Amino acid sequence: MTNFPRKMPNACVPRQTKQAPKTCQTCGCNVSACNCKFQAPVRVTAPLNSNCTLVNSVVCSKDVQKVAELTLPITAFAGLVLADIVSINVVPNLAGITANARIIKDKVVNIGLIPVTITITVTTPGVTIAPLTTTIPFQAETDCPGACPEDTLVETPLQVEGIFVQPGVPIVTGPLVGALVTGILFKIILRTTITVVRPLLVDEHGNFCDVTDRCITTGTPATITLPTPPTTGLLGG
Repeated sequence: MTNFPRKMPNACVPRQTKQAPKTCQTCGCNVSACNCKFQAPVRVTAPLNSNCTLVNSVVCSKDVQKVAELTLPITAFAGLVLADIVSINVVPNLAGITANARIIKDKVVNIGLIPVTITITVTTPGVTIAPLTTTIPFQAETDCPGACPEDTLVETPLQVEGIFVQPGVPIVTGPLVGALVTGILFKIILRTTITVVRPLLVDEHGNFCDVTDRCITTGTPATITLPTPPTTGLLGG
């Protein structure tokens, strides 16, 4: 009886070549390094004057929820009676979001406005409530241990996770003592991913060092005034 060698599953079958390159680290399959095709190297027109490189180190990266919230009196909707409300539809304009973010020590602060169009349907025959375009403010403070004001912040575009409306919310208004009026609460839950990165120098021995003393702060922090959004009024004025 003749014993034939068994064929090993997933065995690497060499290519039929006259002579395998001596630099091959595997047996010559298509997955072998012998089949790599490299492009021509990039030519440096001028020599570098340092043996250090600049890299970005990630300080923190988190999924963050931001809450946009606003309560409007029903008087903002001409002719609206609370008991006649059938439905309220809120359409956010993500392309028109105004967002400002700053890094302070160990924290990222976000402040912004999201434009919305509010449409209310009522039961009263012949009564139409004109759609209202306004902006809803949002803010969030995210813990980011190790973050410093001179770090760089990268944030993905905001996505809407949920929209909530609560009619009949009381609002305190009026001068001096004030009075209670009926309002409608609007809330939008937004989500994004924030990443704080820090540029570092790496020498030829793999040692890292910061490019500046970014985390040293003394005294009371200065007040940060953010840019005025294009739409300043609550009702889009």
